[in-house]
Amino acid sequence: MVERRSPKPDVEGSSPSGRDLIKRIKMNGLVSNITTYLKGVRAEWGKVTWPERRQVIAETIFVVVIVFVFTVSVYLMDILFKWVLGFIPHR
Repeated sequence: MVERRSPKPDVEGSSPSGRDLIKRIKMNGLVSNITTYLKGVRAEWGKVTWPERRQVIAETIFVVVIVFVFTVSVYLMDILFKWVLGFIPHR
């Protein structure tokens, strides 16, 4: 007589199929890789030299001013080109 086992892993007496076993091995490897990666991130996080608050504020103000200057420049060039192109006669 041949012993028959249920394909369901939760049922007692069943053996996991080859695919289920491979999925478990891959999942364990995935979890291990993620854990190793996060441990490395934590180690590197402590090595970061963070800028002082004053430096961050100064550089932020500098960026905002530069963006404003370029925005105004583009706007003025737009007005200038519109004025110059206004001299071209329409047909």
